[in-house]
Amino acid sequence: MTGSIETGSQTKISFAERLGMHPELAIGYLGLLLFMIGDGVEAGFLSLMLTDMRFGTAKVALVFTAYGATAALASWLSGALSDIFGPKKVMWAGFLIWLGFEIPFLLGGIAHASYVTIIVSYGLRGFGYPFFAYGFLCWVAAVTPERYLATAIGWFWSARTGGLPTLGALLASFAFPLIGGYKTLWVSVVLVAIGGLVALLLVKEKRGSLPLSTTGENPLRVLFTGVSIVWRHPKVGLGGIVATITTTSEFGFLVCLPIFYVQKVGFTQGQWLQIVSIIFATNVFANLFWGWVGDRIGWRRTITFVGACGCAVTTLGLFYIPHIFGANYLLVMLAGMAYGIALAGFVPIAAIMAVLAPESRGASMSIMNLGSGLSMFLGPAVVGIFQPLLGISGVIWIFALMYVIAAVLSYMLKIPGVRSLR
Repeated sequence: MTGSIETGSQTKISFAERLGMHPELAIGYLGLLLFMIGDGVEAGFLSLMLTDMRFGTAKVALVFTAYGATAALASWLSGALSDIFGPKKVMWAGFLIWLGFEIPFLLGGIAHASYVTIIVSYGLRGFGYPFFAYGFLCWVAAVTPERYLATAIGWFWSARTGGLPTLGALLASFAFPLIGGYKTLWVSVVLVAIGGLVALLLVKEKRGSLPLSTTGENPLRVLFTGVSIVWRHPKVGLGGIVATITTTSEFGFLVCLPIFYVQKVGFTQGQWLQIVSIIFATNVFANLFWGWVGDRIGWRRTITFVGACGCAVTTLGLFYIPHIFGANYLLVMLAGMAYGIALAGFVPIAAIMAVLAPESRGASMSIMNLGSGLSMFLGPAVVGIFQPLLGISGVIWIFALMYVIAAVLSYMLKIPGVRSLR
């Protein structure tokens, strides 16, 4: 009897590993996906909803700025706090913060059009998603064997992107016309609650409940390590810059490309939204592919040549394809798919960060997470500063040149003797 149970267990483990997941974390990916679908429901309509409540554009922008600031801070803290308390506790904090501030946001802010309640509760809720999602990423990076670490991280990004914005926005497109924005936001609460509980209650892996730091330092010193690691391990700082560049264009494009494609090229708003959907849907599947490829040809090569060089070329394509061929929907859609595929080439950056400082993986991951958070500011900032001076073509070239810089920096992320960084 015992032998058959062990055989069954081994079969399940080998199947999960063949997929590229740590067996004890597999159900956590489902929880993350559900959580991120709930978090992403509002992405397509919340700004319009606040505008319809007669809040001016500046006030609406301030709400999202407050959210972005706390999300960026939480992205950095998630790694350092995982070192101190363990990633599972960080995920619990993110889960409770999200629900704890979403309820007053809906009941006191949206229901009564209270701007103060909206900006305070929504801003503080910004700590929720990064603690939950990046806490799980730290967990994955800490316990997954190096031989399929990039694939496991590819699954993380597929679950994250599959929920926010892909399936979250898709769900909202059906729910909003049927039940309205306010009730749709309550649907997001239900999904976040279910996803959070699935990940936190059904994942039984024990290492994630313990501090990740192996240095034996006191908590305040470990928290300081989240900054000092940059000069103790300079390549961690370089990796953080690459992580920042990775999605800077993505957030910048969401500001400038709708105007370019609708007002200049001549697409409808619906066609632009379809292009956005196909970009991220393609990216979801490409995340898995390039994670798998990275484990086989080398993480550094994948980032340098697929991610950085690929994005430098496809970024230009998003502008020059419609600039040359006009409102050719098929060609622009293909250009968007190419960009989504290239963007997925950066998936192994988290795996690289995890091995650059193995004694403080949480601190190293916190630098990467900080870079991901900063890109939410940097992308729109590049557009806001340079588009009035250089036009949309100038902005596109700035993003392309940033990817060239990322290619140079990522090529430098090599450690002698570490096979995966070849």
